[in-house]
Amino acid sequence: MSILRSRNMSVLLVLLFLLCGSTPLLAANETHHGPSELVFVAQLMLLLLVGRLIGEAMLRIGQPAVTGQLIAGLVLGPSVLGLIWPEAQHFIFPADKDQKAMLDAISQFGILVLLLLTGMETDLKLVRESGKASIAASLAGIILPFLCGVALGEFLPDSMLPDPSKRLITSLFLGTALSIASVKIVATIIREMNFMRRTVGQVILASAIIDDTVGWMITAVIFGLALQDHLDALTLAKSIIGTLVFMAASLTIGRRLVFFIIRWVNDNFVSDFAVITAILLIMGIMAMITDLIGVHTVLGAFVAGILIGESPILTRHIEEELRGLITAFFMPVFFGTAGLTANLTILQNMDLLLLTIGLIAIASFGKFGGAFIGGKLAGLTQRESLALGCGMNARGSTEVIVATIGLSMGALSQNLYTMIVTMAVATTMAMPPTLRWALNRLPLRKEEKQRLEREEMEARGFLPNLERLLLAVDESNNAKFASRIAGMVAGNNAMPTTIIHIKTNKSKKAGRTSDEKEKEKALEAAETVKAFAEPPEREKPDENENVKLDVTTIVANSPRQDKIAEEAEKGYDLLIIGLAKTVTHRNEFHEDLTKLASEFAGPLAVVDARQTHRDDPLKSKLSILVPVNGTEPSRRAAETAIALARASKTSLTALHVATRATKDKKRSRKYDEAILKDIVKLADTYQIEIHTAVRNNVEPDEAILKEAARRKHNFIVMGVARRPGDKLFFGDTAAAILEKAESSILFVAT
Repeated sequence: MSILRSRNMSVLLVLLFLLCGSTPLLAANETHHGPSELVFVAQLMLLLLVGRLIGEAMLRIGQPAVTGQLIAGLVLGPSVLGLIWPEAQHFIFPADKDQKAMLDAISQFGILVLLLLTGMETDLKLVRESGKASIAASLAGIILPFLCGVALGEFLPDSMLPDPSKRLITSLFLGTALSIASVKIVATIIREMNFMRRTVGQVILASAIIDDTVGWMITAVIFGLALQDHLDALTLAKSIIGTLVFMAASLTIGRRLVFFIIRWVNDNFVSDFAVITAILLIMGIMAMITDLIGVHTVLGAFVAGILIGESPILTRHIEEELRGLITAFFMPVFFGTAGLTANLTILQNMDLLLLTIGLIAIASFGKFGGAFIGGKLAGLTQRESLALGCGMNARGSTEVIVATIGLSMGALSQNLYTMIVTMAVATTMAMPPTLRWALNRLPLRKEEKQRLEREEMEARGFLPNLERLLLAVDESNNAKFASRIAGMVAGNNAMPTTIIHIKTNKSKKAGRTSDEKEKEKALEAAETVKAFAEPPEREKPDENENVKLDVTTIVANSPRQDKIAEEAEKGYDLLIIGLAKTVTHRNEFHEDLTKLASEFAGPLAVVDARQTHRDDPLKSKLSILVPVNGTEPSRRAAETAIALARASKTSLTALHVATRATKDKKRSRKYDEAILKDIVKLADTYQIEIHTAVRNNVEPDEAILKEAARRKHNFIVMGVARRPGDKLFFGDTAAAILEKAESSILFVAT
């Protein structure tokens, strides 16, 4: 504790030193006319530093960091620093309009990128899966507090309003500020408590997502009305119709256009962070469109985030880079600036203090009561409805954004703004402990436990973490079988797939060298991938049945290893190869296949169709055998085999070959059982029928071939590792299987 106190004291001394050291510089700067860069940089540095420190402190006591950033603004503003050291506060944050405009510009752009990030974190699929419970809870949780806020606005004295003639606009702003939950705060607490995938956690989060989506549509309309000199039915109709048309166009044409832009930039630009630039441009253009149709830019930024978040090739790496920029810079600056604008000293006035307490009570009662009633109407239990009401009561960032824009547009007075900020801080700090208390009272259901176990295994798995698939094929039957396998793998996670169709010498001799005919062959492969990407029938109706797979085709000359290298730079997680010439007469991989594989550094899958699969690659059934030995490559193969069994509605066999000689047979048996138990558990989570077998003191290739013959398996999925050398080689066991097996083979190589 003494060490912690000394560290805190050191931090305070550093802050005081920075403050005192900067004061004379800022005072000297006042003699110059116009805004000062020195003042601007000092403001940014203080907001970042104090926001980070108080945000860190908030996290350590179980509060969201955004609350600390908002409090940092209150500390640096007239509420604290201005009260105890007004000269320093005025020096650092002068009232000069030109000086304030510099910080306000960063803050206003921060609003857009915050809404962009909120949209990117909006999971519409989760909303669809959560069913009527989240919709009912969200709508009831919006309507009740909205009406309470509007009613409060109608009874406020004229002295509290910026313009008494526009009381309705102020009332609508109050209703909006009281009705929207902060999805970011809700998601943070639910994730922290490991409730993100619990049923009630999904309902709470989906309700918050609906809150945000509906809330920002309402907010955009109200902002549009506030910009008008008068309020009438025609103005209201224009705002509503403009919003609906924009949403409809964005979710149809806009979605395809955004997907195309992100893919095109990712695949064609070689400069750093080109995709992030494209994302910011998309956000800016959509924000300007909403402004032109008479609603606020926040709607455009939010919808842009939704579309960008759904982009099929938006990698986690790019998303994390963008989130890092927004979280590290724009969030502390915006929320710090919002705190600077509020002045809590007005609460010394007993009337304003009582009004603020009443506002917090109305906001909490309206949101909690609406969400609780909605949950009960949707069929949730009393405990689940209680947790739902607690979770939806956090306002946080959302209300601060609404209040900031309302103040800048003249729809809110300074006092009302401060009251809303106080309400946002109070409800946000009250939500985590109450939600934790409510969630801890909820028992874990059996079906929830099974689903959570499956998702936990998926999080550590190979296939669920793949984002983009590359398939290299020609026009052979082996290529058709590889396309079938690729479709099953891609459909497991709706992976965007690029097909490189390779022209063969056979096609050239047959006179089929025209680009149109080669493109037809590539499109046939694409149709095969899409056809086999359709998932099998599910027992649970809430699972998504329709997989919309994004497939791109490219035609390349034979063999184009440079084309593989060029595509690999665009970011692929797995390359599947299926060519007519897989094996040479010496039972080695063909030179063409080796050339293609040499240019891809990531995971590789090689398909060799035999017997029925070569004769009838698209209709022949799969009977799968997967050898396992406890290594990472064999587990990847097991995951792949389970995904194929799931897609083809068939069973599989997991074979463990124990070749070690040991005197401790009991220990050896436990080791064998542990390896197979892991694979069986993985198969059980997907309700796949699995058989197990153990073979002791026999060569692996011999055991695999005998097991395949005994159970009549026609497809062996084998995990291997690439060996160094000029030729593609997966080890002696794989070479023996390649030489002797009558069954088709899929090598999954790390």
